[in-house]
Amino acid sequence: MVFNTYAHLVSSVFFIVLFAHAEAYDPLDPTGNITIKWDVISWTADGYTATVTMTNYQMYRHIMSPGWTMGWTWAKKEVIWTMLGAEATEQGDCSKYKGNIPYCCEKKPTIVDLLPGVPYNQQVANCCKGGVVPSWGQDPSAAISSFQLTVGSSGTSSKTLKLPTNFTLHGPGPGYTCSQPVIVTPTRFLTSDGRRQTQALMTWNAVCTYSQILASPSPTCCVSMSSFYNSTIVTCPTCACGCQNRDNCITDSTIQSIVGANTTNGPLLQCTQHMCPIRVHWHVKLNYVSYWRVKTSITNFNYGLNYTQWTLVVQHPNLNNVTQVFSFNYQPLMPYKSTNDTGMFYGLKFYNDLLMEDGPNGNVQSEMLLEKDMNTFTWDNGWAFPRKVYFNGDECVMPPPDSYPMPPNSANANPIASSTLSAFVLLILLVFW
Repeated sequence: MVFNTYAHLVSSVFFIVLFAHAEAYDPLDPTGNITIKWDVISWTADGYTATVTMTNYQMYRHIMSPGWTMGWTWAKKEVIWTMLGAEATEQGDCSKYKGNIPYCCEKKPTIVDLLPGVPYNQQVANCCKGGVVPSWGQDPSAAISSFQLTVGSSGTSSKTLKLPTNFTLHGPGPGYTCSQPVIVTPTRFLTSDGRRQTQALMTWNAVCTYSQILASPSPTCCVSMSSFYNSTIVTCPTCACGCQNRDNCITDSTIQSIVGANTTNGPLLQCTQHMCPIRVHWHVKLNYVSYWRVKTSITNFNYGLNYTQWTLVVQHPNLNNVTQVFSFNYQPLMPYKSTNDTGMFYGLKFYNDLLMEDGPNGNVQSEMLLEKDMNTFTWDNGWAFPRKVYFNGDECVMPPPDSYPMPPNSANANPIASSTLSAFVLLILLVFW
């Protein structure tokens, strides 16, 4: 009996651990993570100087404004003497120090990036972007954020130094879980003339992974659909993102009163049937002999939030035959080399990479042209619509499959363009009239 109870307990714990890891696993980006690398570059009289580099290896999940917030717990009684490229939000209690006062004496410091335009003597490479970090898929060269700090009251060698623990990362909200740091092979650096390599005195990494469940108790986006061959517009499911905000949402009659209001107390969400901050609409627009055309629109229903460097990920079997994309950047994503059915869309820089808050400018849209594969192409069974849609890395709520716009019985799954067929029938009538 005791053995059975013990076995049941072990299996339960294993299930919980497995489920916790499964929450952070993204099947469309199985290796995506944010890695925090800590390079000790020199020893000081009471500690060391280090460069901390955060690299976003996620293909389509970026860190948007107001930017990242990083934290950790010191192993001993360390303090921060100086910082470049970032700042601690609190100095803490430094009353025991006489003369030189440390920059930060917090046991658990909270660090944020500096804003663009700070003086050069406060900057380091890859800093000072307001905490905004693009995804690896958008721009690998910019998917990095760094800062430098000098640590005191610490070990002064690799044998006496104790690693900080309990790393935290908000990007900008919750959702990331970070591992404990692990000592790795010291980073190598190339000198400016390219002829000599140097290396860090000591390096450790902490890896942070994202979970949508931890980030938000409810979904943050939904998908609606329409098509040229059916007059029905399939809307987002009712309360797709939960209806807990219905009492606090903004109606047309109260819009003017919130213009210019302080938006830091929470989302200012427009009252809608779906109650989602973001709606993605997929419209099957036109049908040609060898191609078909889709229009995609993204609408922001939040009066208090702009989405910087947004991303849209779509899973659809015909994305392996994308011919042209208008008004958006496009990049295929191939998490599994045998399948090419997923693509990432994002805005053109300085044109539509900023999705404005709710209002006349609170939407972006694009069209794409896809080539038909006559062996697989069909209008039947909702084939023309995406299987999954992600906005800013969060999976959107899809309508029920049985509600997708279906073609009339006369159309069936014939891949011949309807316009071409109509022209052919008209020609026959003219000839034999």
